[in-house]
Amino acid sequence: MDFPLLSTLILLPVVGGLVVLLVSPRRPELALPVAVASSLVTLGAAGWLLAEFEAGEAGFQFVEQADLYRTWGVSWHLGVDGISLFLVALTALLFPIALAASTSITDRVRQYAASMLFLEAGIIGVFLALDLLVFFAFWEVMLVPMYFIIGIWGGERRVYAAVKFFIYTALGSALMLAGILFLGVLGGGDAGATFDFTELLGANLSRTAQFWLFAAFGLSFAIKVPVFPFHTWLPDAHVEAPTAGSVILAGVLLKLGAYGLLRFNLTLFPEAAVDLVPVLAVLAVIGILYGAVVAIVQTDIKRLVAYSSVSHLGFVVLGIFALTTQGLQGGVIQMVNHGLTTGALFLLVGMIYERRHTREISEFGGLARVMPIFAGMFLFTAFASIGLPGLNGFVGEFLVLLGSYLSLPVFAVLAALGVVLAAVYLLWAYQRVFTGVVTKEENRALKDLGVREVAILAPLVVLIIGLGVYPKPALDRIEPSVQSVLDRIERATDYEVPVFGVEADLVVRGEGE
Repeated sequence: MDFPLLSTLILLPVVGGLVVLLVSPRRPELALPVAVASSLVTLGAAGWLLAEFEAGEAGFQFVEQADLYRTWGVSWHLGVDGISLFLVALTALLFPIALAASTSITDRVRQYAASMLFLEAGIIGVFLALDLLVFFAFWEVMLVPMYFIIGIWGGERRVYAAVKFFIYTALGSALMLAGILFLGVLGGGDAGATFDFTELLGANLSRTAQFWLFAAFGLSFAIKVPVFPFHTWLPDAHVEAPTAGSVILAGVLLKLGAYGLLRFNLTLFPEAAVDLVPVLAVLAVIGILYGAVVAIVQTDIKRLVAYSSVSHLGFVVLGIFALTTQGLQGGVIQMVNHGLTTGALFLLVGMIYERRHTREISEFGGLARVMPIFAGMFLFTAFASIGLPGLNGFVGEFLVLLGSYLSLPVFAVLAALGVVLAAVYLLWAYQRVFTGVVTKEENRALKDLGVREVAILAPLVVLIIGLGVYPKPALDRIEPSVQSVLDRIERATDYEVPVFGVEADLVVRGEGE
């Protein structure tokens, strides 16, 4: 394809943000509609990308490459494969939804809308960049608008939450930058430095070098996921962020860390990845159980959903470091599924907060009697988050548990407890908020969801059902890319990827690969 579709995907939100800033300060009400329209154009381009992407191909597609600074080995190198494809699409979907749900933002609306669009450009750039310095530039650029979104338009403790978010991420980024520079010089050899991901795949790194580089990259990505014990910034950021900020933070930003672990740590440092599987698996399971247990005791429903993200992202990390086809597939699809379900939960929490200006569970009760549509939407999304068969959450968690059971059976059994605990904290929260009689007079006159709010949630509901009932098109595009990662690990180490069921029988009979 001659058209630079990937560059266009990055450029469209930037142009949209600049257009929003040109909106007259006397007409601030135009800022959000212009931003939504701009993000819908980006969504259309992402839809084109999905339609043109060739299933069954393991390599990068729509590749664009041009030298930026040849002396340093820096290039504008973009590409998309089955691992990044649906994360780009998820990003393009959530931003127009989040912007459309931002009607409660009334102060400095132009700056808010522009910040959201610049953030979208940075996130898409991270998923598409195949040059490590360009990747790092996008990684840093996206921090700035997110910092302002939390710090300016957040809650009462917004400055504290924004600074904490920035400090955690910046410290991890400093280590990653040092790792990138060292890797670029070491991997380039006599030819000079190179930061091109595809060229660095051929770098001959010692086991010691891989360990320290894995640590430098991995710490930054672990903070972003966040992996236990680097999770403490997340609940504060979620609680203080505006609704749209929480949707994007949970829906997309947390996935950047898991994406980095899969894209760079597993592929560039395969020996270190195999050696450190037990460490990452332990942290993943602790995150699953700790996040779920802490979610149970929360009194603030938004903080409850925030801790549920810690638990659910633990499944993603466990799937990645299970080092099996099913585990990696489950990790990737679970990133997408979590973005849809948790994004919907944060939207619903924001909608009730706009009506009652409180998120305390004790302030509610019996809402199903006065807001039946809202109650139905919340229960549906909770079931998806729990992993009810037929909804999208089941597909990701099932594949993760299946894949991890092949290589890490004890960890898989422990992780399965997280599914049970998810049912406890979500259904118990539903019981306290929605069932019984209305005990607070303030709740008797609450309006149910309107047409606009239902329309905002509708795309997420459709995808939650669609990916739950028929995930094959997504899995068919993800599998070749994750299989390529596992093939590289097998070539570089003594590790053999466990196979399951019919695959195992074929291998025994000599009919499989």
